[in-house]
Amino acid sequence: MDMLNTILNLLLPPLTIIFLILFYPFYLLIKLGSCLHKNLRFENVAGKVVLITGASSGIGEHVAYEYAKKGAYLALVARRKDRLEMVAETSRQLGSSDVIIIPGDVAKLEDCKEFISETIHHFGKLDHLINNAGVFQTVSFEDFTQIQDANPIMASKAALLRFFETLRVELSPDIKITIVFPGVVSTNMTTPHYIEKYGSDFILSESVSECAKAIFRGIGRGETSIEEPSWMKNVCPEIVDYALKYLYFRYLKPYFKRD
Repeated sequence: MDMLNTILNLLLPPLTIIFLILFYPFYLLIKLGSCLHKNLRFENVAGKVVLITGASSGIGEHVAYEYAKKGAYLALVARRKDRLEMVAETSRQLGSSDVIIIPGDVAKLEDCKEFISETIHHFGKLDHLINNAGVFQTVSFEDFTQIQDANPIMASKAALLRFFETLRVELSPDIKITIVFPGVVSTNMTTPHYIEKYGSDFILSESVSECAKAIFRGIGRGETSIEEPSWMKNVCPEIVDYALKYLYFRYLKPYFKRD
């Protein structure tokens, strides 16, 4: 057994290199063809019913506007009714002919059931569900129970990722799932915190409208995952991991709440 492992350790690295040299160009051609196919078959969302949580501001608000421009019907969910009414009116002006608002809290199971039932009762169907609602709070792992129902962080976000990846397999091909990994986006949830603590917004923050456009395009192309800003996925993962750890320990951890 040890001899076999030794042989494999010696043979597999050069064989892998040979394989990459021979077949990597074909892999790139396949990726190019897949990319062209996705862009040519962009989903027409006109008349589609889209339920968006956290739609009163930030990413959810602007994703609603992107769908509205293409003629989708919208069900907007958030806790702030006054803000929902404003977003709904703007969505109608942008091109959505049927918009309803459903005030409620995604952290409450009964509210979640009501979102779905009311949407289907009004429109007769549901085509897209955008699970966007969340809250912003810097806390350490042992203190995160207050916000985990609405917006799990750190370790629980990794669990969410695996959950939705598993769900994608179970529901395929009838239901498609797109997982979004946004970086730092300039919203009312994040920007005031940076300005309060550092005097200005984060230098790499992306505008919320650009983030929403990228999310909408990715969903329309049927992407399984979206990283925005897109440059994040093109940088060496080790460098990104090191940079994120540095930012965490240098700027975020000192402000974590402790009992």
